[in-house]
Amino acid sequence: MSIVAVFDIGKTNVKLSAASDDGHVLETLSTPNIVKDGPPYRHHDLVELEAWLIDSLTELGKRHDIGAIVSCAHGSGGVLVDGRGAAMPMIDYEQPIPSDVDARYRSVVGSYRERASAIMLGAAHLARQMLWQEMHWPETFASAHAYLATPQYWAFRLSGVLASEVTSLAAQSHLGASPDGRPAALVANRGWQRLMPPMRRAWETLGPLKPELARQCGLKTTTRILCGVHDSSANLYRYQAADLSDFTVVSTGTWIVALTDRNGVDFSDEQPGHSCNADVFGNPTPGMLTMGGREFAAVASKASGPASLSALRRIIASGTFALPTFGSDDGLFPGTARRGRLEGPLADDEDVRFTLAVLYSALLSAACIRDLPPAGTVVLDGNFVVDPLYGAIVTALLPDRRVLVSRSTTGTATGAAMLAAHEERISPVPLAAEAPDISDLPDLSSHQRRWQALAKTMEQTS
Repeated sequence: MSIVAVFDIGKTNVKLSAASDDGHVLETLSTPNIVKDGPPYRHHDLVELEAWLIDSLTELGKRHDIGAIVSCAHGSGGVLVDGRGAAMPMIDYEQPIPSDVDARYRSVVGSYRERASAIMLGAAHLARQMLWQEMHWPETFASAHAYLATPQYWAFRLSGVLASEVTSLAAQSHLGASPDGRPAALVANRGWQRLMPPMRRAWETLGPLKPELARQCGLKTTTRILCGVHDSSANLYRYQAADLSDFTVVSTGTWIVALTDRNGVDFSDEQPGHSCNADVFGNPTPGMLTMGGREFAAVASKASGPASLSALRRIIASGTFALPTFGSDDGLFPGTARRGRLEGPLADDEDVRFTLAVLYSALLSAACIRDLPPAGTVVLDGNFVVDPLYGAIVTALLPDRRVLVSRSTTGTATGAAMLAAHEERISPVPLAAEAPDISDLPDLSSHQRRWQALAKTMEQTS
């Protein structure tokens, strides 16, 4: 059986998994995604990461017959490249943006429909990163050959082939007007077309692994390098490959990202947290996102899991709340950044903190889901579903939806690996998800309404 190596670049950690092309993850290696302070700005260490990737491919190749390699990544990373590789370091998207760049960006970026997302924190958007590099390092920018989203950068490093891909450019990059399936006007207005390689599908083979890398890693010279994919779109594809329709999938990790296959976003009115991504076929996919992992960590503090039903009952009975937003981005609630707080009789009780964090994350997830065009089925997966109470609480908060919880936490790697067999697949892959048991949960409806009201009050008084 030929194995797919999935290189998964998250904001916090980087993973390399060996998986079958039906999405079964066999083994995973991981390392922190290190950020350096500079110069020239805070950035990810691509040299060290490439060395880790080569070492890890070598290690996995000793135990698995790797036939293809595919990269997937969060949507806020990109690399300016020249003929040799990175022309400039990859910007850490939480890096504060210079005031002159921010002011200029807001004047040129275009309408909400052009952006398909709000203007977010730091250097989150690839277009803003490009403008920063163009304004402050004009000679380097002018001599560059291409600008690549993270998955396509690694595909380039492995294959030598330059490519663009729709899910990566639609993921809050502000480079692709994803509702309309075309490049944003900003690209043409600034003459950036020359930096945009031809579009290829996520599942397309760009070429074989470079011969020198094949020798170095002990892999076959026929090892295919796929174009690559945005991580949340890879997770969405996992369920599309199972022939699921009329659904919303919620990926959880550093971010809570909700994507739906239903259309119907109104781009006449910008809303916090709203976005429009694309699936691997190029279809617009309405989305919601907020930094739920960071919020969870702030509330949980040093407490460890699992969450308990008894602690949940105490929290509900006492009227204790975690209120947004603890991080530096407003998320779903404008004006609340860094104003998050705990409120209620148990706010200082360490015994309930982890359960309170799970409840808070479930409330954020439900808010994301309810702000999207309604879909009959909701699928939850990612890091949060490790705790059974998370899925049960979300289910209870959404009594009008069919909620399923994935039995696997490897949704991104699973979906990305499935791309390797996209053109040969003749039947749907099995759907490994189940409905959680909510029979023992307390009534959460009043608590949810009170939380919504308190969050709105914080927003209004900011």
